Amino acid sequence: MQALNSVVIEGNLTKDPVNRETPKGNPVTVFNIASNRYRGTGTERVEEVSFFEVEAWNGLALACSKYLAKGRGVRVAGRLKQDRWNTPDGDPRSRIKVIASDVEFKPQISKAKETEVDSLVAENPTVEGTDEVSDELDEGLDDRTREEVGEELEEAVI
Repeated sequence: MQALNSVVIEGNLTKDPVNRETPKGNPVTVFNIASNRYRGTGTERVEEVSFFEVEAWNGLALACSKYLAKGRGVRVAGRLKQDRWNTPDGDPRSRIKVIASDVEFKPQISKAKETEVDSLVAENPTVEGTDEVSDELDEGLDDRTREEVGEELEEAVI
């Protein structure tokens, strides 16, 4: 039986993506995301932040390099990959990163709208029926619509 290796992570970029090419000319974009998790309620509420390195390849790498920047929200689907190496002193090291198969770009919202949404979430930590919050986020989209960005991404991937 083949083992399952699948992950979905949502968060915000901690810095601008880094673009490079392999010796064969394949584009690779690497970016880091921070994913927040909240535990508890009220004054007992604790924030837990995890950081993940993500690698996107080929057409997906080109789309990520074009549309992503520090602070932008993303949802990444992909697989985990462990890199292993030895230091010059012979000490073994390893790291785990996400190899993206799909990256969803979250809408860019203005700072004022972001503050408003943050306060809504703080007041209602378990919001049911998130359509209202989603509608408010959609009002803050930049000049391009989701459909236009989707069409550009399809062209970049093909």
